[in-house]
Amino acid sequence: MTASPLRTRLQAQTALLCPGVYDAFSAALAAAAGFEALYLSGASIAYTRLGSPDIGLVGMTEVADTLARITDRVATPVIVDADTGWGNALNVERTVRTLERAGAAAIQLEDQSFPKRCGHLQDKALIPASEMAGKLRAARSVRDQALIVARTDAIAVEGFDATLDRAEAYVDAGADVLFIEAPESRAQMDAIVARFGARVPLLANMVEGGKTPLASVQDLQQIGYRVVIFPGGTVRALARTLQDYFATLHQDGTTAAFRDRMLDFTGLNALLGTPDILQRGRDYETER
Repeated sequence: MTASPLRTRLQAQTALLCPGVYDAFSAALAAAAGFEALYLSGASIAYTRLGSPDIGLVGMTEVADTLARITDRVATPVIVDADTGWGNALNVERTVRTLERAGAAAIQLEDQSFPKRCGHLQDKALIPASEMAGKLRAARSVRDQALIVARTDAIAVEGFDATLDRAEAYVDAGADVLFIEAPESRAQMDAIVARFGARVPLLANMVEGGKTPLASVQDLQQIGYRVVIFPGGTVRALARTLQDYFATLHQDGTTAAFRDRMLDFTGLNALLGTPDILQRGRDYETER
């Protein structure tokens, strides 16, 4: 298997910072901002596409469709949240093949039972560690170049020591990246890095208002993390902005007071590259 660009990037000394995206538009904005990789958040798809919380309602085909639209629009590598793989090891095989065809650079699988829920919510339940290890082996058996990210949600369910044992099993099963969800202190994060940091790239999940202390990519790099995601921040920022926008429009009957916080028609089309796209169409109309 040849090295993928994302695998090569993870060998660099600097940690990889990935914003959460939920559609082609948000992905295009993130790519234009200069991010080297993106994180397609299942929670953010639930928030924006279904208007629902992250409680396992999003299906594989919805994620694959969203991913395909993103990778058609941007060339930036995408790490994809594949939840539980939507079933057992055989389902995971299909999930990995489907998402890789849609352009996934990395596919994240977790050890929650189905239906899963956000890693920072209460009352999660887990499958046996041996079953999860089998799902990881299944994922590796069918992937082409996509990295396999193994996530465990065990801290809130089984405690920290049991979590480290689960993570050990997932590294042994061949995880390319290890994601221990929702550590509750810097001490726990330090212990995770001490045990695994020299053996496998570690992913840190920053959730505003979540269980893990919020830190910058620079701080997390110093601790020893190699990938840092801010998966839901995009939607939380969008939600706050839209609340203000709709309140202003409802109160004033116009967007005039909000204009300095908006792109106008010309600005949005410039952002989308509309002039260049239309020119490309005109070029096809001209015989050469």
